Amino acid sequence: MPSRDEVIEALRQVEDPELGMDIVDLGLLYDVEVEGPKVKVTHSLTSMGCPVGPLIQEDIDRVTRELPGVEDVDVELTWDPPWTPEKMSDDAKFILGFG
Repeated sequence: MPSRDEVIEALRQVEDPELGMDIVDLGLLYDVEVEGPKVKVTHSLTSMGCPVGPLIQEDIDRVTRELPGVEDVDVELTWDPPWTPEKMSDDAKFILGFG
């Protein structure tokens, strides 16, 4: 079974195609819980009307399931707290012009 850090590192493969940046650096990843072979990923999107939301959720599920030892994945979308650009990594802020 993967560690929490291994799941987070794998989720760097999941990009928001509109921004061309991974969900970890964008600050969209809110929590990862690993309990045996079960992984729960809680995330947000940049806006409620994000047209690529379903694609991002599918990618989160796929990337997480590809990790050795993972048998069950729960991908949860949350709006609490709402995403803001302040949640981005310093690199993401710089690249996207927020820094």
